[in-house]
Amino acid sequence: MPGKAQLSRRSVQIEPSGVVGDLVVPIHARGAVIFAHGSGSSRLSSRNRFVAGVLQQAKLATLLLDLLTVEEEQIDLRTRHLRFDINLLAERLVQATAWLTAYSETGTLPVGYFGASTGAATALIAAARLPQTIHGVVSRGGRPDLAGTALLKVKAPTLLLVGGDDDAVIELNEKALNELQCEKKLEIIPGATHLFEEPGTLEQVARLAADWLQYHLPNKSHATAVG
Repeated sequence: MPGKAQLSRRSVQIEPSGVVGDLVVPIHARGAVIFAHGSGSSRLSSRNRFVAGVLQQAKLATLLLDLLTVEEEQIDLRTRHLRFDINLLAERLVQATAWLTAYSETGTLPVGYFGASTGAATALIAAARLPQTIHGVVSRGGRPDLAGTALLKVKAPTLLLVGGDDDAVIELNEKALNELQCEKKLEIIPGATHLFEEPGTLEQVARLAADWLQYHLPNKSHATAVG
């Protein structure tokens, strides 16, 4: 993996919601990817951080977010309803995208999304709201079906990654694939279950995600250097 000297790392806060995230920008980054985790997870998800590390090696900046504030997460531990408020979470993702495109280190970079589980629906709804800004979406073990009619409005090329042993989610992704009107692909990873805990399966997810996002995030004529 890249050494510390090749990466800029910092914690960030996104207003007006006050949600927090971890931004990593490789030197000469060629794009940026915002992560939306699934229900009950957080920006500290080991799986998403592994994928983020591979994307950083591919010269993509990563922003891992908690789309709820600390106070909201405490409420959600009791009620478990905010984690499923996909429209609220999508609005937070839109706000984070606005912040990222205005930030000095990442403002010139093309942006993509990586959504896991219910976070895939969050990413797709936000992508539908930002058709000129979002250039690629990747879903890992996602529930794109929860995006509803927003699927018809997504313009960003979308890759759906599903475990071969995750039968129920395969069916939901196949239905969502039929709804999407953009460039799209469903990739089924043999022998993987929902969390891609089987040896080598998460590595496949990371590689496929990096390839998809590198290809679809347009290359700018100048690169961003870490100061």
